Amino acid sequence: LANGLSLWIRSQCDEVGDLNLGLNGSALQLLRGHLKGVSLDGRFVTFQGLPIQRAELRSGPLDLNIKPSQPGQMLQLQNSFDISGSVVMRGSDLNRALLTQRWRWLGDWLAEQLMGLSTLGNLEIANDTLVLTSPLVGQGEVVRKEFRLDAAEGTLRITRFNDDSCVLLPMDPNIRILEAHLKAGQLHLVGQAAVTP
Repeated sequence: LANGLSLWIRSQCDEVGDLNLGLNGSALQLLRGHLKGVSLDGRFVTFQGLPIQRAELRSGPLDLNIKPSQPGQMLQLQNSFDISGSVVMRGSDLNRALLTQRWRWLGDWLAEQLMGLSTLGNLEIANDTLVLTSPLVGQGEVVRKEFRLDAAEGTLRITRFNDDSCVLLPMDPNIRILEAHLKAGQLHLVGQAAVTP
């Protein structure tokens, strides 16, 4: 069962380094396809193009359809389930992700909303400060601004240092950010999500 869940998790990710799973439930519950929950500790995971240095997640109850006779489809999750936990992303990895085709729209959205410019040049986490730079088109100059970051209204709130105006990051309605802070060049998030298999 642990192998089946591990394969399913790996199939949902672009890349997985280390992955440790813990199953919570009795043997009888497992045979009936029910788990009280699963704990997951992962390192160096890329999920939907976002590089996560460390993830510590816990699920709610799971209903499983176990088919030992079908090795490739040995396990199917039957219903939606909730997860909660924390993830850590390095600023340098996040910067690279925002410059990829998949996430470029978000980097440029940040530049437009926070700096009034059309293109993000660079994102850096300097200790507990978010630093964005953006080129001035045709002028050969770069604008650099600093921001604070925290959680608000289930998403990330990014606040300008100079005037305390802020923007809320667009968020998938199935994901709720409860805590967020920057520390030692990393973004630390605590949240909840509803997962539909």
